Amino acid sequence: MSEFRLTQISDTHLAHRLSKLTDNFHRVSEYIDATRPDLVVNSGDLAFDGPTQRDDLEFAKTLHSALPAPCRYLPGNHDIGDNPTQVGPPPSQPVTEQNLQAYRSIFGEDRWRFDAAGWCFIGLNSLIMNTGLASEAEQTDWLASQLASTAGKPVALFLHKPLYLNSPDNPELAATSIRYVPMPARSHLVEMFRAVDLRLVASGHVHQRRDFTFAHIRHIWAPSAAFIISSDARQEVIGIKEAGLVEYRFQPDGFEVRHIKAPGQIDVDLDSLLGTTKN
Repeated sequence: MSEFRLTQISDTHLAHRLSKLTDNFHRVSEYIDATRPDLVVNSGDLAFDGPTQRDDLEFAKTLHSALPAPCRYLPGNHDIGDNPTQVGPPPSQPVTEQNLQAYRSIFGEDRWRFDAAGWCFIGLNSLIMNTGLASEAEQTDWLASQLASTAGKPVALFLHKPLYLNSPDNPELAATSIRYVPMPARSHLVEMFRAVDLRLVASGHVHQRRDFTFAHIRHIWAPSAAFIISSDARQEVIGIKEAGLVEYRFQPDGFEVRHIKAPGQIDVDLDSLLGTTKN
């Protein structure tokens, strides 16, 4: 295959009770039907509240199974719970092995690797990092074996949380630490990928579209396909606050990125949404 077309969606936050978010997903589905990529990757937060509402996970899987393209998935904090950081309070919904098993029973593996168009694609579960769970050690061992077999191919990494804000040594701040892969797991992960030709890190989670390069590695933050957090008091502007998706075209000698908003996709405001869906 000389070209591999991948569409990344993220933070779909699906639930039966949230029809506006389902409507946005249908607009994304129609766009995917029109463009027919080789693969769709959802980089996490498939469901609105997976840890306490298994129905949300099952509803999300039903809608993704109807997409007119093969899919791969990664868990987000709204699917399995959040990981601890070195600063700030512990997460209100910590990730657990039980939540992870529930996710796997519906969506399958929470990490993956495949090769296409001369590239190695790796998907990681960023929510178990820094937890001390058995699954974290298993993933680290698995990743080491995968990186040892890239055979010099360029590598694209997909995960829910961005690696960092601007550089690997950005300090963790109490107000923003939950947005990125936490320390010290971040440093260990960055060090592991130094052994390969990492070209792309694609993530979601922040609900903002961003595209920047650090040390020859391009970082793409996919926006939420579902909603935006419009209040700057709740979330400062880092990138662009809009609903959307990301398209990639990979060739053996490089890749192209297109930042897309599906026709009919609406910037649903989270605060307005929750104000109308309480109880």
